[in-house]
Amino acid sequence: MSVHRITSEAAKYYALREKVIGSGISLLGAASENLDKLSKEQLEKLGDLAAKLLPHSPGYAGKMMPVVARLFWKLAGVNEKEFKLVELEKLEKEIEELRNELKI
Repeated sequence: MSVHRITSEAAKYYALREKVIGSGISLLGAASENLDKLSKEQLEKLGDLAAKLLPHSPGYAGKMMPVVARLFWKLAGVNEKEFKLVELEKLEKEIEELRNELKI
């Protein structure tokens, strides 16, 4: 069996995108199982996270991100926000910070 090495810039971007989307969706899923333990501010941050994942999410995952964002924002009691483009490296850090804050 051979080892696949990521060498091109496109391959590095694709690998990072998959990692960030996967950890973001995992965090959103874990949070959805613990809604009663989350504050309004945390729910709003989760909605913001889903909105930031949208530009990077292909296919059906991308179609679900606005739905997820709106649901978390509604639970937080805030209005719908703008869906902004955030660089993957920054988004990766935000996901880790939010995961640590939520302790899930």
